[in-house]
Amino acid sequence: MSAEKKWAIVTGGSRGLGFETAKGLIAAGMHVYIIGQNPERVKESAQTLGCEYRSVDVADSKRFREVLAEIIQDATNKGFGTLDILVLAHGVMSEKMSKTLRTTDEEWRRVLAINLDAVFTAINHLAPAMTEARKGRVIVYSACLGRMSGPGTHGGLAPYRISKAGVNALVKNLSYETGLGARGFLVDAICPNHCRTDMGGPDAPRSAQEGAETAIWLATRSFDAAVDKTGLLWEDQQVVDWELFSVAECGGEQSN
Repeated sequence: MSAEKKWAIVTGGSRGLGFETAKGLIAAGMHVYIIGQNPERVKESAQTLGCEYRSVDVADSKRFREVLAEIIQDATNKGFGTLDILVLAHGVMSEKMSKTLRTTDEEWRRVLAINLDAVFTAINHLAPAMTEARKGRVIVYSACLGRMSGPGTHGGLAPYRISKAGVNALVKNLSYETGLGARGFLVDAICPNHCRTDMGGPDAPRSAQEGAETAIWLATRSFDAAVDKTGLLWEDQQVVDWELFSVAECGGEQSN
């Protein structure tokens, strides 16, 4: 019975967008493991949600991989198959004055290690089995401030904006490497918009629940590779154009 039930891992699951995403996946009938940095908070959140949990600093890539391996082993012992859903909702904001020419090495590494490097670590560790099984969905919380178009990368908050642009590029690149959904594996990024979280503040216009809706939709939507798309940045279930120039304008060739 366990092998038939879908299961998920949600990083940043102890609060905010990650918590609301985990809550939505549990409501959809999935078995969920949440990951959080603070041991007490993630334990309390897991008790509230009725799910399992692990605590780790995702910036510590070695320990992060060990915890992911522990979760996979635990799920295997419980009779679950290959991971179905991976939601990466962890993240930090850079300091307000962190412009490119004012950012310190320490601030740059802090933000990139959490927002981009840890995304790579999780995907690199977990997605190979998902792609081999020809199933699975990866959803990464990104930001419209990581767009190459519009006001996305128009100055200020340099480490944050650049880390999110990196996430968007990673998602697109991986989607091409894995067949754009034709092989059963989906990977997407989302912009939750400005939400009332610890990062977004109490005066943000959207609730964390509203911000999580697109992630839950991507995790549970039906997908037909002939008509549906993956490898994109989404906002409110709509595709966000994040590139400044098209492939044709750059004189490049589109990968098959």
